[in-house]
Amino acid sequence: MKRLIATAALAMLAVPAFAEGDAAKGEKGFKKCKSCHMIVSDDGETIVKGGKTGPNLFGLPGRAAGTADFKYGADLVAAGEAGLVWDEANFVAYTTDPKAFLQETLGSTSAKSKMSFKLKKGGEDIWAYLVSVSPAAE
Repeated sequence: MKRLIATAALAMLAVPAFAEGDAAKGEKGFKKCKSCHMIVSDDGETIVKGGKTGPNLFGLPGRAAGTADFKYGADLVAAGEAGLVWDEANFVAYTTDPKAFLQETLGSTSAKSKMSFKLKKGGEDIWAYLVSVSPAAE
């Protein structure tokens, strides 16, 4: 019986987490993001043409923070090095208030983020959209 429970628990860990938001609403909501961010696949396919002020968000789900090809702020890189991986909860918290999120994550009142935009609502939907256009997290 213990083996069955352990096997079931491991199987549940292997199932990818699905976003709780609405990807269609997130696609519309991403219009707020594309002034700074683009979504371009690894093979160069442009999914959303956007700005270059922020990093490409293709493949964000499941990625360690501050690790894509972009010049991130030191605090976001430090958060990634400390183990911050983008999941729905982290993404929503970060986009709601990037500076406060990093301060809490790093335990430092001096932590800051290059992202100054605060997303008041719809973070779950934008996350669902990013999941829908990104490869499955490993």
